[in-house]
Amino acid sequence: MPVDTERALAAAPRTTEISWTPEDVQLYHLGIGAGVPATDPRELRYTLESRLHVLPSFATVAGGGPPGVIAALSMPGVDVDLARVLHGGQSLRVHRPLPVRAAATRTDRITAVHDKGKAAVMVLRSDAADADGPLWTAEAQVYVRGEGGWGGDRGPSAGAPEEPGAPDRTVERPVREDQALLYRLTGDLNPLHADPEFARRAGFDRPVLHGLCTYGMTLKAVVDTLLDGDVTRVRSWTARFAGVTYPGETLRIRMWRGDGAVRVAVGAVERGGAPVLAGATVEFTQG
Repeated sequence: MPVDTERALAAAPRTTEISWTPEDVQLYHLGIGAGVPATDPRELRYTLESRLHVLPSFATVAGGGPPGVIAALSMPGVDVDLARVLHGGQSLRVHRPLPVRAAATRTDRITAVHDKGKAAVMVLRSDAADADGPLWTAEAQVYVRGEGGWGGDRGPSAGAPEEPGAPDRTVERPVREDQALLYRLTGDLNPLHADPEFARRAGFDRPVLHGLCTYGMTLKAVVDTLLDGDVTRVRSWTARFAGVTYPGETLRIRMWRGDGAVRVAVGAVERGGAPVLAGATVEFTQG
């Protein structure tokens, strides 16, 4: 099979030196829809260098280069066609607020390969640290269609969680027609998000928005709506990609606030609320 489980799990961690600047942070924020209205003081925290704060999901693109879902394909023991790959889920835990400018070391390794029958799911863990210590730990679940069925461990179940009654807050966020074209400038150049021919080969009618763009848009909505716009209160952000978003659609983001955590569900308004993110939780510190 193109995913050699033993080799992938036994491979030495891959270490990469990364860095970023305020301009990289601003580009990321613009890529997930920040800056509307452009003069709103709440938006200037994401777009103006003199007031800049870093949304923790920036960690998924920090340093540029391919994101975890693509980086996993270059790990030892992995040889699969990009058109058969989907991003199944993403988790992120920040150990302290992210600086607006930094040089850091990121270490990547595959920590699990699950057999889902019709697919394999690889888990790529990334740890980043700078001179002052750990910054974040992230895990990307990489879903490879057609690579399961070898009798391996199925891994955890991704059953749909029950929604705890009516949400505390619901907001809608429009996705621009050119959102994917802007977001891909942060480093994710997967043609699935720009090339109609490649998208059809991957089984979609047209290019889809990056899952990590929806991931960032949703975290921003939670921070702005329930955390007083304070990005430093976010401790972790976990979500399963239950479906795709198409540029030009509207995201309906429902939030249930608990003690130190917000449960989130995201759907596409124009497709009858078709699920986009599920099993999603933001953990936060009390203000």
